[in-house]
Amino acid sequence: MKLDGMAEAFIDLQAQDATVELSHAEWLGLLVDREVASRDTRRFQTRMRAAKLRHIGAAIEDVDFRTPRKLDRALFQQLATSRWIKDARNLMITGPCGVGKTWIACALGQKACRDNCTVIYQRLPRLFADLELAHGDGRFHACSDPS
Repeated sequence: MKLDGMAEAFIDLQAQDATVELSHAEWLGLLVDREVASRDTRRFQTRMRAAKLRHIGAAIEDVDFRTPRKLDRALFQQLATSRWIKDARNLMITGPCGVGKTWIACALGQKACRDNCTVIYQRLPRLFADLELAHGDGRFHACSDPS
């Protein structure tokens, strides 16, 4: 059944003296909670590995709005909700070299992974090369009629 989180919780709870006073229902509740948390963590870690983010440690909570990169706080906080992903919208981050575009993209990607979204980090030259290859071998059909 692969209840590794539950098994670890059982061992931890057995080792604690305070759990002697818990009822069977409380024990079961703690075991189930730990199993759910363990599965959520494993899914998040799988999404992060698949995303291949350049800056794994980037997090939206660590964004410094004091740096002179003209980052709109309200817009960024709106993007951090990941609503734009659920609405199937695109995001392009532009700016001069060295202002942290890649780091911000990775922070948003990490947040999207936390929000159960699938993320793929890819720089534009690589994306264009992959699209050209997919178009060449027939996996991607470009629409020639814009209507």
